[in-house]
Amino acid sequence: MKKLIFALLTVLTIHTVRAQSFNTFYANIVNNTSQTNVLNDLTAFENFGIKTVGSAALTTTENWITSRYQSLGFTDVELQPFTYSAGTSNNIIVTKTGSLYPNTFLIIDAHYDTINGPGTNDNGTGTVLLLELARLLKDVETEYSIKFIHFSGEEDGLIGSNYYVTNTVIPQNLDIRLVFNIDEVGGVNGMTNDTVVCERDLTNPSSNNAASNAATNSLAILIELYSNLDTEISNAFASDYVPFENNGEVITGLYESNVSPVNHTINDNLANMDVPYAYEVIKGSLGAALEFAVAFETLSIEEHDSFNEMISISPNPSNNYLNISFKKPLQQPVDFKLIDTLGKPVYQDTLSKQNQTIALDSIASANYFAVFKIDNKRFVKSIIIE
Repeated sequence: MKKLIFALLTVLTIHTVRAQSFNTFYANIVNNTSQTNVLNDLTAFENFGIKTVGSAALTTTENWITSRYQSLGFTDVELQPFTYSAGTSNNIIVTKTGSLYPNTFLIIDAHYDTINGPGTNDNGTGTVLLLELARLLKDVETEYSIKFIHFSGEEDGLIGSNYYVTNTVIPQNLDIRLVFNIDEVGGVNGMTNDTVVCERDLTNPSSNNAASNAATNSLAILIELYSNLDTEISNAFASDYVPFENNGEVITGLYESNVSPVNHTINDNLANMDVPYAYEVIKGSLGAALEFAVAFETLSIEEHDSFNEMISISPNPSNNYLNISFKKPLQQPVDFKLIDTLGKPVYQDTLSKQNQTIALDSIASANYFAVFKIDNKRFVKSIIIE
């Protein structure tokens, strides 16, 4: 959808201190992004036709999306039906569970309905981006859970996303780390498509604006780290992040810099967009998703045993203090945190000494996980506080 008035909006080139740094582990995953997959999926999406709510084309597209997730091995694939004047449709919600914070979610979303045309750019590009990210993130461990959400009814006024916020986010009090919205990132054939717009929240309620600005600054940095694109920052406008923003959630998003003149027409097709540009947007988005969900390398059995021998925690059970000892001098600081069994952090610190004592007086009696972060790897031990 959106942005017929985009040219009137103030667009600011980003100048910010880089809080993020290039991560080789993330880059290796990003390098597996497939431009062939992107082209094939955009072609398939286009061939399904005009995907208005109530149409056979939208149902075919829905079946294609859900079967793709199932073929990738995702088991938590939910269809959320809703009905309005145009008919009945489904939001498609796919959940990948985080290892440390299973109940806190990074939402990556895009709409899959179209209007007047096949919508290869608006929003086949967002749809395909989610599918490619899901393929590459499926077996990557992340601290936070990820929900890949394909909304329907966006072109009729954000119907599906409003329904999801009203009927899932609010009643479940869903703990959302960030909403990352993708809408129309295909560029314009024949133009120099080398910039993507990163969108931040500037509207009421204002309580979430600073966090959205920070997330969007980070998004811009990450896009530039993991793709060959430049970035600009503008304001969020008229897409599926709006119902989340209205609920006080932190949002960010992506939109093409060269705005297609053929969206919402029969000519919104591959011939009028720039597939290599969409591919670069996907690469940058994947790098951002890895950062936002806090991806980490899985320990081998040998590495697990090595960490287990290197790190000593005593006493366990404990009541008012915890001694943490490293068998060898630390070569670099180690991030440490205690989380409860629901993934809520109760204590965190950076350990720089070979031996360190942590006071536990203010921490309730329960079972916890002690999490050590060394480079891109996590080592977890169970502890009991009595």
